[in-house]
Amino acid sequence: MTIVKTLAAALAIAALPGLAAAARPALRDVPEIENGLFAVAIADAVRDHCGSIDARVIKALGFLRQIKAKANALGYSDAEIRAYVESRTEKARMREKGWAYLNANGVTRDDPETFCTFGRAEIAKNSAIGALLRAK
Repeated sequence: MTIVKTLAAALAIAALPGLAAAARPALRDVPEIENGLFAVAIADAVRDHCGSIDARVIKALGFLRQIKAKANALGYSDAEIRAYVESRTEKARMREKGWAYLNANGVTRDDPETFCTFGRAEIAKNSAIGALLRAK
């Protein structure tokens, strides 16, 4: 009976990672991941629409590596992270969320200067978004 109990315990332990994986939230529901990617997306939109603001590319790449490392540490595989980041559904959701945030902060799509005003304010605050930007 000892062998049976040992085998049963080993099988139960082997099943735990699968149970833990099933219990993990979607990456969009992990604040450290979602908020970090959101800051990068907003900073990228500002850089795209404002000619007088540029990205801090090295800092942004390092920040993205930190987000990926955090997701890996939480048990998400590289394939799961890639699927989340490349998902059309997630990109559309992030885009919608981003435009809502920008609009709420006085940014309008057809006025590049509003992106510049917003970006300069974020840089001055040294916010998560502003830390990824620099004035030219």
